[in-house]
Amino acid sequence: MKRLAELPWRRFEPFIVLVLLVGFSYLKWDPSLGIMVKGALLGSLSALTAVGIALIYRANRVINFAQGDLGVVPAQITILIMAADQKGDIPDVFTGLPYAIAVAIGLGIAILLGFIVERTIINRFKKAPRLILTVATIGVGQLLTALAIYMLPWFGFKNMAGLPSLEPPFEYSREIGGLIFDESDFIVFLVVPALLIGLALFLRYSPYGIAIRASAERSDRAATLGVPVPRVQTVVWVIATVFAFVAVFLSAGVGGFTFGAALGVPTLVVALAAAVIGRMERFGTITAAAIGLGVLGQSVYLSTGVESQKYMWIFFVVVIALLTQRRSRGSRIEDQAVTSWQFAKEMRPIPTEMRKLTEVRVAVWVVLGLCAVAVLGLPAVLSNHDLSIAVNTGVIAIIGVSLVVLTGWAGHVSLGQMAFAAIGGAVGAWVTQSQGLDLGIAILVGGIAGAVTSVIIGIPAARAGGLTLAVITLTFSAAVIFWVLNPTYFSWVPTDRLEHPTLFGSIEINTESRYYWVMLGILAISIAMAYGLRRSRTGRVLIGLRDNPRATEAYGINTIRTTLVAFAFSGFLAAMAGVIYVQHARTLSDNALNNPFDAASSLRVFTVVVIGGLASIPGVILGALYVFTIQYYMPLPQLRFLATGFGLLIVLLITPAGLGAAVTEGRDAALRWLARKKNLLVPSLLADRRVDELDASPEMAAVVADALERPEIEESVELGT
Repeated sequence: MKRLAELPWRRFEPFIVLVLLVGFSYLKWDPSLGIMVKGALLGSLSALTAVGIALIYRANRVINFAQGDLGVVPAQITILIMAADQKGDIPDVFTGLPYAIAVAIGLGIAILLGFIVERTIINRFKKAPRLILTVATIGVGQLLTALAIYMLPWFGFKNMAGLPSLEPPFEYSREIGGLIFDESDFIVFLVVPALLIGLALFLRYSPYGIAIRASAERSDRAATLGVPVPRVQTVVWVIATVFAFVAVFLSAGVGGFTFGAALGVPTLVVALAAAVIGRMERFGTITAAAIGLGVLGQSVYLSTGVESQKYMWIFFVVVIALLTQRRSRGSRIEDQAVTSWQFAKEMRPIPTEMRKLTEVRVAVWVVLGLCAVAVLGLPAVLSNHDLSIAVNTGVIAIIGVSLVVLTGWAGHVSLGQMAFAAIGGAVGAWVTQSQGLDLGIAILVGGIAGAVTSVIIGIPAARAGGLTLAVITLTFSAAVIFWVLNPTYFSWVPTDRLEHPTLFGSIEINTESRYYWVMLGILAISIAMAYGLRRSRTGRVLIGLRDNPRATEAYGINTIRTTLVAFAFSGFLAAMAGVIYVQHARTLSDNALNNPFDAASSLRVFTVVVIGGLASIPGVILGALYVFTIQYYMPLPQLRFLATGFGLLIVLLITPAGLGAAVTEGRDAALRWLARKKNLLVPSLLADRRVDELDASPEMAAVVADALERPEIEESVELGT
């Protein structure tokens, strides 16, 4: 009965969503007919991206952050081969081609690219946790961006200057509501509905479409019924790549094309918002939401002249959608979407049996001494430029520690962590410049502001759960950059260059070395606070909620309160890092096109954490060193994209638990060798080895076999303690 009662709502849901969004836009800004038509046109292009995201989510239960990048390479090739004045390495027969032939070639390249990406990269992560595959799509996007930049010389272009524009195949012009719509707009109105209708018919009536729907519901059951799930997933990625190609190519005619770059994270935010409103599976609702958000965005831009304001309203729409949606608990589909956290390994301590060994104690002191010398001696050997890079890397490490708490330990994926850092930096700058207070007070007040903001975001995010939290935090980061920290709307946001602050009322922080020491102190405090939380009862509850939320709730624990504690703690650490960054840079950039706190930076920081290890604080520091050393010292942008994208995929393939886990495994291998050498029984080091595989004497093997049969030893082996 309950299911029957929901049928009318599901049938008319797309119409209701579209009416609500368009109606709100009309009542709020009173746009003309031309503005609404223009918004619907741009929204339909976002619908292609959103439907592609939803397709891959249904097939793989991951959010594809490379959806826009999948279309860049074929779209760029299509535009370049239409140019008549080619002087590069491509034969002249492939240049100056007619529109239809060039589009057909681009379509073929898109199909081939989707097949290659799925079979060579995505398929290798088929047994990996869903979060790992989600992050792998970020690496795929970076690789495709590097390829798009690399190919420009092939067509005779040394740089971005003189690149061709998209020439439509015919001439057309018509005025609607005061706006002129040309042939490129007319092509969008023809192609996009045809693609969406064709997809609906394909999914409903074709054998592969039915197989896609079946594998999306239960891939394991579909496989037992004879559905070729791997082949079906390849088809899904090919369709998503074709949709991405069409979206990017048509966008080039409507709004211009940036060579070597995708549609951008802000555009991806709009598509993700539409996908969230449609619950990642209702294509009709997703399409209606994308069109409605397009109308809303154009109404804001053409009515107020400020396009950035639309991200604030998109964020509010996403929050309202999440608060009004009923979360289905216990469904099999939801269970498949929940991330497995077995790869979130912490650096376990040295076994008790070996801590007092002379070799172990000497090795520990040597490692700690080398680390101390390296960290404390940097100001003496680095130039001011390199020391400035070290400060920024340390700031990212602090934000990484905050993500370890929220994502690695609490199990909530946040892709907008830089937004909390931006809020902390803005509040800290206001405290030191407008109020004339001490840097220590600014760090404390900025941290509190970040904690409060994080809790406010955490309420609807915790209700949504799963990877939906990643979308809402990413949307929030765009709203922060384009609205919250925009002096046009909030006069308290500092715009002038900041003066050097003082610490403890007397220490002038005016050199790179002093900023380095302040950063190092905050990093040490953040690590100490994080480990203190982990060892507390709250930390143990967070791990329980991450691994088995239902069992934890069965013990009567207030899960919402504990989750919000994690949000507050994480926001506090990220905001403290933001204060240090802004004071060091001496400016809070309000340029949304080149902002260190934008949504792309949040994705980069999350990549740092995954490379280092989601639950490993030492690993996060290693990840920050790797990623930001590449960012600052790689001379060319394509090399940076290639190194970070390829490096990310290699790390995820070799050690999904990150660099921290790799270091731990190396240490345990050395301890295992030492234990065998001294004939010591260390159950925690033997838990992952078979007795008959031990390289030990027969007497030692007998001792181990006898010990492993005792109940208390078996329990310790199972727990890995």
